[in-house]
Amino acid sequence: MTTNPQQQPASSPLLPMVIIGTLFFVFGFITWLNGALIPFLQIVCQLSSTEALLIAFSFYIAYVVMALPMSYVLNKIGYRNAMSLGLALIAGGCLLFVPAAEAQTFLLFITAQFVVGSGLTILQTASNPYLVKIGPPESAAVRISIMGLLNKGAGWLAPMVFTVLVLGEFSGVTAQSVAALPDAERQIQIQSLADSLVMPYISMAIALIVLAVALRKSSLPELNLENEDDALQSTTQPTGSILQFPQLVLGVIALFFYVGVEVIAGDTIGLAGSELGVPGALGLTSYTMAFMVIGYLLGLVLIPRILTQHQLLMLSACMGIVLTLCIPFANADSHAISSLLWGWTGMATLPNPITCIALLGLANAIVWPAIWPLALEGLGQFTARGSALLIMGIAGGAILPMVFGLISDRVGVMNAYWMTIPCYGFILFYAAKGCRIKRW
Repeated sequence: MTTNPQQQPASSPLLPMVIIGTLFFVFGFITWLNGALIPFLQIVCQLSSTEALLIAFSFYIAYVVMALPMSYVLNKIGYRNAMSLGLALIAGGCLLFVPAAEAQTFLLFITAQFVVGSGLTILQTASNPYLVKIGPPESAAVRISIMGLLNKGAGWLAPMVFTVLVLGEFSGVTAQSVAALPDAERQIQIQSLADSLVMPYISMAIALIVLAVALRKSSLPELNLENEDDALQSTTQPTGSILQFPQLVLGVIALFFYVGVEVIAGDTIGLAGSELGVPGALGLTSYTMAFMVIGYLLGLVLIPRILTQHQLLMLSACMGIVLTLCIPFANADSHAISSLLWGWTGMATLPNPITCIALLGLANAIVWPAIWPLALEGLGQFTARGSALLIMGIAGGAILPMVFGLISDRVGVMNAYWMTIPCYGFILFYAAKGCRIKRW
């Protein structure tokens, strides 16, 4: 990484890694709250499964609407200020949850989610290319994997914290159990659940504002991509269009499918668990996140000592296809898979279909850190716009879960997981060939 002359020269990547790591933990925690929030708001706002998935849609669609505007903001104010602005926007979205909870108004919840998603858009647009450019390109996937551990570790923690701080005595509640209550008692319980959101979200907003101020005053150096751009002009003679880079465009498509299947695995496992009557279904996202953490750890160990980045990406896609094929056929009355994997530890086991969904976290783990450096390679001063396009690929998290919800209403939740097979198929293509295409 090169820095501006007025700032420190040739600085160590340690401080930036610590700061960016904190940010990855934050947006991991915020993002994977959705896994618990979706079935929670299904109860509070009395929604169908498809309506409940609008929570994820409103969150991830912000990445499409705001990605390009945020890239211009990023170029205007710089990476550090952009990250601080992103934290402030997330804090504002958290504060919107307070009137939404008090009024139990679904539209306000959706608006709050959009604001939170907008803040995360600029955070992701700034922090991911920062990680790629802060050190040698051949180790970029390792740096992103380390951040992924923090991100998914926060995702593992978020549903459990949500269960403790928000649900409290209602930790075992489900949409079916609330619907079975008499009208008066149901309204009292729904109001109690809604009120329990207020203090946790106010606390998160305060913490985010403090972090935004601290980041603004930190010594995090700015990226200077002018030298890389000179090299780019001498080798690829750019015409000025970001779409001239096949590895980037195909990477955006691969990320679209990846984020879609990642969100489906993380955010619908609670709905699937509720349908099967699994105790503590609202916290099942933690299982998916735990397997993602394991996947990131395996990536750090295996790349490049045993497997190349491309090979592990192909293996991940193949694993996703196999697990997806197994979900509808797995015996819901059996806990054999989870008993074999972790039952011996004394942890609660899960029905086989739910275990297969959780294992998709293992298949998904290495995809994000592998695609980013491959897609941004050689972009120079196109990096901010390229990053914005990749961030727009996160729209898969908005669109594909909605498609999942519509399909599940017709063929059942378990059969709906088959829609992810073509998604994993494209990721397999990108790993095998798409990322190597440098010219159209």
